[in-house]
Amino acid sequence: MEIKKHWKYHVILGIALLLLEWLEDYSINGMKGLMTNFSGEYQGLLLTFYLCSIAMYFLNFFVVAPKLLSKKRLIPFIVAVFGMILLFAGLRYLTQEVILFQFTGQHNYHNKSRQLIYYVFDNSYYAIKPILYSTIVFLVLQYNENKDKLFQLKLAHSKGEVDFLKSQISPHFLFNTLNTFYSELIDKQPNTAKDIHRLSELLRYVTYESDKDFMSLEQELKFIEDYIYFYKIRFEDQLFVSFEVNGSVGEKRVPSLVLIHFVENLFKHGIVNDESNPAEISISIHDDFLEIHTKNKVLFSEKYMDSGIGATNVEKRLKAIFDHQFKVEYTNENGQFQSYLKLPV
Repeated sequence: MEIKKHWKYHVILGIALLLLEWLEDYSINGMKGLMTNFSGEYQGLLLTFYLCSIAMYFLNFFVVAPKLLSKKRLIPFIVAVFGMILLFAGLRYLTQEVILFQFTGQHNYHNKSRQLIYYVFDNSYYAIKPILYSTIVFLVLQYNENKDKLFQLKLAHSKGEVDFLKSQISPHFLFNTLNTFYSELIDKQPNTAKDIHRLSELLRYVTYESDKDFMSLEQELKFIEDYIYFYKIRFEDQLFVSFEVNGSVGEKRVPSLVLIHFVENLFKHGIVNDESNPAEISISIHDDFLEIHTKNKVLFSEKYMDSGIGATNVEKRLKAIFDHQFKVEYTNENGQFQSYLKLPV
């Protein structure tokens, strides 16, 4: 979640809470109570108190809530809240009863109140407020960002449906033609007929299946295998590309046509017919995530992956689906281009 850009909301909330606190002091003790906030003897206490509160606010907002609350890990989040209450009490004790005491010679709490149990209990009231405020702000901003992502996905899906409807005539004609060729060749040239059928299935997958957000990993891997297979036919004995898959496929699902992007770029921009520098495609499947790594010699005439629209679109799509829970890397060094993707499955 991109929450750093919302700094103005933190400032507005802080000012609003400070003004409300001053209003409360004025309502209870009049102008004398209000002016207490500006008296010299209380400045150190107020400053240290606000610093401890701000520390808890941003600790929860930037660390605890994103790691636990956004992933619906409620029990660890509740435990973390108790931890932050203890931390608040510890910070306040250190800054007020130890450091500030060295300069003023006065304690904020009297002797009995500085006992551990009472001190923590009393400070829990003050600690819970910045934690609660930061939690509410985090949830509101997260809700707004998720709503915007959902809108963008629906918009992209609607555009895809329009494009799909526009292309209906051509695929139907193409599939019917391929089926005709298949029927005519199945008896006379069975190998060619099988290749035609395989090509038809590959095109059908792209046309009709890939409009879904997620597809089974098994289907995506078969699509990649078919894609490489037709390049082998095209290059005959001059294609030098290794393709390996490690791990259990199972029932895992991945975003449709994301993996093929990295494979396609290898064939489109890389050198795949150099026996001394074979291209590599490696897919590693783990329990919770998948990795794809490609490596190939670069065509020096190509601005490889420079401002690539395809790469940008893939990253935008992955960000909309997984937020920041994925990793994409591209390197181009010494004539070798490498791409890497890690995403949840």
